[in-house]
Formats: sequence, C-alpha cells, structure tokens
Amino acid sequence: MVVLGIDIGGSGIKGAPVDIERGTLTDERHRIPTPQPATPQAVAKTVAAVAKHFRWRGPIGCGLPSAIQHGIVRTAANISGEWLGLEARKVFEDATGSEVVVINDADAAGYAEMHFGAGRGRSGVVMLLTLGTGIGSAVFVNGHLLPNTELGHLEIMGGREAEKWAADSVREAKDLGWKKWAERVQDYLRHLEHWFWPDLFIIGGGVSKKADKFLPHIELNTPIVAAKLQNEAGIIGAALAWEHARQHHGGKVTLP
Repeated sequence: MVVLGIDIGGSGIKGAPVDIERGTLTDERHRIPTPQPATPQAVAKTVAAVAKHFRWRGPIGCGLPSAIQHGIVRTAANISGEWLGLEARKVFEDATGSEVVVINDADAAGYAEMHFGAGRGRSGVVMLLTLGTGIGSAVFVNGHLLPNTELGHLEIMGGREAEKWAADSVREAKDLGWKKWAERVQDYLRHLEHWFWPDLFIIGGGVSKKADKFLPHIELNTPIVAAKLQNEAGIIGAALAWEHARQHHGGKVTLP
C-alpha cells in the first residue's frame, strides 16, 4: 500500500508517496519552503500543493511540529499560534480532499526509525531526537510510542530552553564549529540520561547526514547512533502513522 507522507518543518514542507510495507519512497520527494508566517491556511495550501505535485488522490499522513492530542493542536513550535486548538486533520482534509492523519513530526520520524531504521528490533527505552530548526523528541518503550513528549523544550543550563542551546539552527546562527556544537548536544543528552536512563539515542533531522562530524565528539553512558533514514524519516513515519491509526483506532483515522 502507498500513502503520501508529508513532513512539515520550520523551514520546509517535504512529501513523497511511501510504500509502507518496505518503508521506501516510490517517487522523488518534493519540497516547498514553509510559508512565513506558518498559519493554518498557508500551511494547508502548501500541503495541498505538495499533494497536487504528485496528482495525489489517496490517504495522507502529516507530521506537524506540535503536540497533537486527540487530533487537536496543543502546541505551536516554529509555526503560527493560530494553530492552537484547531483540529489539524480537518484543516488538511479541507485543503486536499483526501483522508488525512496528523501526528507530531518527531513521533513520525520515530515511527520510521523503529520500523525500518536504527531502532528496528530494539527493546527498552529508545529516544529519537531531531536536531533542526528546533529539537523534536520521540520516546519508545519496548517499541510502543509515548506521544507528544516535546523534550526539546526542557530547561537545561540554568533555565535555558534546550532547543535554544543545542538545535542545529543555533549552530548555524552562532557559526559554531562541529566540536563546539557537539559539546552543547552532549549537555542536553546528559540531561536526558539523568532523567530517563535510555537504552539508545537516535539522532535524526537533516544534520544526521553529517553525523560523522559531531557524534565522535559526544561522550555518554548511552549508545548513540545516527538515524538510518536521515531526513526521509519524517515522510516515511507520517505515512506509517496513517496505517497505524487505521489499524488501531477502529477505522477512525486519528492519532494519538
């Protein structure tokens, strides 16, 4: 079965049809810059443009940088506050004419890595962190997702928000070298170690393609690896979320 997966990020909205049995893209991904401000109307219009690019008429899974509780947007990280309180699924269904499921973007990436990537077959506590415009998190316990953890907003370093200390956007804005930035990422991950005692860290997001430049500089008690699906994880996981919702919610396509 093929589902259109769409990953809505702070800088770009990316999508592609996904073979959810194999966890592979069936066409080259299409990217459009995220509109600024990222209002519901503007983002929905862009998602519809991605679907139109593929002449898509089937189901769609969307990863949104928000906590999604029973389909309702509860936080707005790197998107407009106008999203708060909206039923995201309906916003996208009205724009695309397709059946849509919406999930937190990092949770989507986590689904992909647990099914087809670095977390496949791993038990215990696995934490995926996406380091990009902000920091997203997905936590799995013996393969089961704990949704909407939003651990990029934890306070570290004397009250500083984690993603304002260690996101990849901070590295770029401050022109930090890889080793210096790795020290910041290490500060953050040691904080997570202290509270959660994970069995594995997976580092995702676009920066995962350059993992060899910073992971060797990070020293932890917990094993740490780069996401195998790299920047495609969000697209693949969003598509998987649609299938998960269909199977586990009595045919009602809503998450979590």
